[in-house]
Amino acid sequence: MRKLVYYIGITIDGYIAGPADEVDFYPISDDYMQWMMDEFGDALPGHVRAQAGIADAPLSKFDSIVMGRRTYEPALAQDITSPYPHLDQYVVSRELSVDDPAITVIRDDPAAAVDRLKHEDSDLDIYLAGGGNLAGQLIPQIDLLVVKTYPVVAGSGRPAFDMTFNPTTFTLEDVLTFSGGNLVSTYSQETTNFLD
Repeated sequence: MRKLVYYIGITIDGYIAGPADEVDFYPISDDYMQWMMDEFGDALPGHVRAQAGIADAPLSKFDSIVMGRRTYEPALAQDITSPYPHLDQYVVSRELSVDDPAITVIRDDPAAAVDRLKHEDSDLDIYLAGGGNLAGQLIPQIDLLVVKTYPVVAGSGRPAFDMTFNPTTFTLEDVLTFSGGNLVSTYSQETTNFLD
């Protein structure tokens, strides 16, 4: 069965973005950037893949992306309706209307939609891009957390998980460190799938 992977960048104090959705303050070293392109190039938006010369690279980790409206909106603000053209794209929103056949809007019950995606016939996983509200709703379905910790404290902003108090245990699988102080931790969780 496919896995739902929350691949996310956070500050030391647990924010995925600043209060106004800023992400331009994240420090990135060359070796860390190379690792992201080599290991998680599928998770890069189409225009970044093109700039990096990997637009036509075969997919190796993901073939689908699930994101919340706030995660999708920066692309819309630049008139990009299909930011990940190399992936099947799903946006969770009750209000959003998108006139692009490449985008599927999930209006109700994102957990059930993710369970259906997990049961699709594919060897590749599902990239949960965020944001924190959606990750909080889907925490029982998250099989892997790949947490990219940046060596910076934001002080306030958008949390990685926006949810009520609900301690959820994950198992640490791997830790990578990079020259600029970036840290990547991979955690697993035994999940329950409603369709089994």
